[in-house]
Amino acid sequence: KKKARESCSLPESSWEERLANAVTPLWRLPYQEQLQVKYESQRKILQTLASRLEELGIDAQKPGGLCCPLQPVVPSPIINGYRNKSTFSVNRGPDGNPKTVGLYVGTGKERNIVCVKANHVENIPSKHKQVAQCYEEFICRSPLDSCILFHEGGHWRELVVRTTSCGHTMAIITFHPQELGQEALATQKALLKEFFTCGPGAVCALTSLYFQESTMTRCSHEQSPFQLLHGAPHIFEELLSLKFRISPDAFFQVNTAGAEVLYQAVGELCQATGDSVLLDICCGTGTIGLSLAHRVSKVIGVEVVEKAIEDAEWNAAFNGISNCEFHSGKAEAVLPQLLASWEDARPLVAVVNPSRAGLHYRVVRAIRNCRSIRRLLYISCKPEGEAMRNFLELCCPPDPRKKLAGEPFAPVLAVPFDMFPHTVHCELVLLFTR
Repeated sequence: KKKARESCSLPESSWEERLANAVTPLWRLPYQEQLQVKYESQRKILQTLASRLEELGIDAQKPGGLCCPLQPVVPSPIINGYRNKSTFSVNRGPDGNPKTVGLYVGTGKERNIVCVKANHVENIPSKHKQVAQCYEEFICRSPLDSCILFHEGGHWRELVVRTTSCGHTMAIITFHPQELGQEALATQKALLKEFFTCGPGAVCALTSLYFQESTMTRCSHEQSPFQLLHGAPHIFEELLSLKFRISPDAFFQVNTAGAEVLYQAVGELCQATGDSVLLDICCGTGTIGLSLAHRVSKVIGVEVVEKAIEDAEWNAAFNGISNCEFHSGKAEAVLPQLLASWEDARPLVAVVNPSRAGLHYRVVRAIRNCRSIRRLLYISCKPEGEAMRNFLELCCPPDPRKKLAGEPFAPVLAVPFDMFPHTVHCELVLLFTR
């Protein structure tokens, strides 16, 4: 409560307050009230799903107009500073400084974007803020401009900071090379390394410092490799008594303590037994599958990011887990092949944890058409978005025109997890059976 009172002392309509309101809209509310707000928003989503299913001729109305029972929001064990990954932009600040490192207030559409330092944002840990401040100090000393609009030139771009409960810190700096030659690039990398190892940035005690040359908004390792300038190639996290290796662009739940609670619940909801096979779709570094491997006979993970699969395989070997196999590639390419030839008699339980873009239709179709999958857990951080399309595809009547022959699923239970305190978002776990 004391912390909340201190936060509310931000000057009214200050840039810091505007940023806090944009990034963490619920920051003024006591935590129990935040959970209630989130519960109501999840309830509306389930009501919408029930209505959409009714339109498809499916009797899905349950008490309260929901498509299935909704449990209370499971709280996050940590409320402030819980993020293990933060992405900071470089742009003009409220004072006109074009090398401000922070988060955006405003929109491109309105042409009123301002980059504001994140010092007062509740969900970002102090270590991330420290690295952002040091990066700003470095680029302000640099004769090279920040890259605000690609076609206008400039070089210094966003900063990603990742931390773990083991005390590791990784910084990834994105740089637009423009017309710089290799020698000039080498000079900038040397200066950056010197600043963070011997200069003022040494206070950050970075475990890993990465540099990526990118001419695109976002760039994968395959498109433009992450270059290690200093330290270890990976950082490590401990979760549910397992150790996980994390690469620069590998997905890992942003709230580690919350992820432990989430994965334990996923294990219970799966009801997977010793003879079950767990299909972990969009598995990232393998956290869900590996944490449940001791409960099942086999885990099969699918993930598009190659480096994440390398991490998953390392994680399995390091933790002495031998009943997991991981497939690298787009789920819509890998899964249909995997399931089309599925002849294993063991029960197959699927867990999907896609990005906000949801699952490709071919993935949903492969799941529907595989008779062995009777139980499916869909984990979504934006269930009102593209995930809603997936829910309808999973539950709609068979449709030969869409090659959707399999028996439909039905939603039977919804459990929201607050992985993002102070924001309006939460992670919804929706259990489907057939």
